[in-house]
Amino acid sequence: MKESIVISLGGSVVVSEDTPLTYFSELAELIHRFTKTYRVFFVIGGGSSARMYIQRGRMLHFSERQLDELGIMVTRVNARLLSFVLDSDQKVIPESTDDAAKSEGSLVVMGGTVPGHSTDFVGAELAMKTKSSRYVIATNVDGVYEKDPHKFPDAAFLPRVHVDDLLKQYGSDWNSAGSNMVIDGPALKLIKEHHISTCVINGKNLSELEKIFEKKSFYGTEIKI
Repeated sequence: MKESIVISLGGSVVVSEDTPLTYFSELAELIHRFTKTYRVFFVIGGGSSARMYIQRGRMLHFSERQLDELGIMVTRVNARLLSFVLDSDQKVIPESTDDAAKSEGSLVVMGGTVPGHSTDFVGAELAMKTKSSRYVIATNVDGVYEKDPHKFPDAAFLPRVHVDDLLKQYGSDWNSAGSNMVIDGPALKLIKEHHISTCVINGKNLSELEKIFEKKSFYGTEIKI
């Protein structure tokens, strides 16, 4: 039986104007090379597109559930885009982690599921259900920092951090739709409860993702359980 790996790929990577088109062909080549030995599950985030819809919905006084539903729809569009890029033969985008886990084939792409949590949680839940050896959070920063490196250039990079420390910092609750943080609270809680081997890398640096597949040392953050 093939080893499974779950990759939560940020919408900030998939739909960013800063991401060159060559990135997608290189990603496709990398993934197809490793689907010979792995089952690869992608969970795609909403990124700036989802935040734009959520911001407009919030101005229109939509409920948090409605805002979440908007964000989820965007993640599924992003997931379909990536499934086309990766030439996945899946006919539909799974709407639950159960559906994704039951999918046949070595490559499955999905987005969000239900309101109340982010795609970080979806990825952790999928990693749990597929007994994946790795859960990779591939975002638009190199890993976990003591504070937001986009706002604070002097933020210290953390090559290793314990999940308990992150829970103390962020809590275990879902704050609001469109929250832009490396790992949300419900995901951290699930990672801790089920001892999910988790790391955070920059999703644009495909060489680091390749190292994870090859089980080599990589530049990113290991989340200790």
